[in-house]
Amino acid sequence: MNKDIEKEFSEKAEIFKALAHPTRLFIIHAIKDKELSVKELTEMVGIDISTMSKHLDVLKKHKIIEGEKVKNFIFYRLAIPCVLDFMSCAMKVINKR
Repeated sequence: MNKDIEKEFSEKAEIFKALAHPTRLFIIHAIKDKELSVKELTEMVGIDISTMSKHLDVLKKHKIIEGEKVKNFIFYRLAIPCVLDFMSCAMKVINKR
């Protein structure tokens, strides 16, 4: 594959990889309308804080979410709300099967 084409599509593939986990998709859905802390997200999903933090780090690395520290807590929100458009498109594909 041509190096320029590979670079262009590799960057896009990384975003799909970041979204390719049920917990990370849940996080995006959970924070679509309100900011939530790691503790709140952990309780909702039922996993330990360190595992939740790793999922949040993946989403932060790709700038899909962002966090704001308030006292001893970090509250997360969507940085790129249009990612929900992708979720809507994915549901159309699923329903078409």
